[in-house]
Amino acid sequence: MPPAVERFPALEGVPGLVGGFVLRDPSVDVAVERNEALSRLAAGHRAALDNCGLAGMPLATVTQVHGDRVLACDDANFSSACEADALVTTTRHRVLGIHVADCAAVFIVDRLGRGIALAHSGRQGTALGIVTRTIESLCTRCGACPADLVLQISPCIGPPDYEIDFAAEILSQAIACGVHDCIAPPASTATNLQRYYSYRIEKGRTGRHLAFAALVSR
Repeated sequence: MPPAVERFPALEGVPGLVGGFVLRDPSVDVAVERNEALSRLAAGHRAALDNCGLAGMPLATVTQVHGDRVLACDDANFSSACEADALVTTTRHRVLGIHVADCAAVFIVDRLGRGIALAHSGRQGTALGIVTRTIESLCTRCGACPADLVLQISPCIGPPDYEIDFAAEILSQAIACGVHDCIAPPASTATNLQRYYSYRIEKGRTGRHLAFAALVSR
C-alpha cells in the first residue's frame, strides 16, 4: 500500500490541479541520513503519486539549499541537479515536488489553472523571501496577478516547538504581495510523529514528506 496523502480543500477547486502532501510511511525505517532516507522513501512516494492519478507523469525535483532561487521546469535546461528552492510550471502532466520535514511546502496556484508553483520555505528561505519571488515568477510566466492566486502552506513546525513562526511570516509576505486567499498550515509536524516527520523532534534522522502538484487537464 502506498503511504497516505493529505489533501487541501483550498486547492480542490482549481481546474485540472492534483496536489497533496505524502504522509509518513510507517513501513520505512528513516532513522538515517537525508539522502538514504529519500532513497528508501522514493518507491512509496512514486506509488502515492500513481495512486492519485499521476501515473506516468515525470516528477520534477531540485536540490534544495534553503535559498531563494525559483526554477521554471518548463525550460529545456531544467535538471533535478539544479540548486533551487521553488519550482514553477505552466506545463501540463508534469509533477512538481518539494521535500520537507518541519519546513513548509508552499503551494501557489492560479485559480484558473494557468500555472502552479511549489516553494520550500523554512526559517532561512522565508527570511530571504522565497515565497515572494515565487509569486512574482508564477505571475510573470502564466499571466496572472497576485489576486488570482491561492496559497496553501503545508503542515510545518512552529511555536512552541520552534522559536520562529515562519508560517506567519509567509502569510504576511503573501498578503503584502496582493494574494488574498492564503491558508495557514493545518497542523504542526512536531506534534504527531505517527503522521508527520519532524527534523527538530527526531534530531535530524528522519524521513521527508513529498509535497506535489500537477496540472493534468482543464
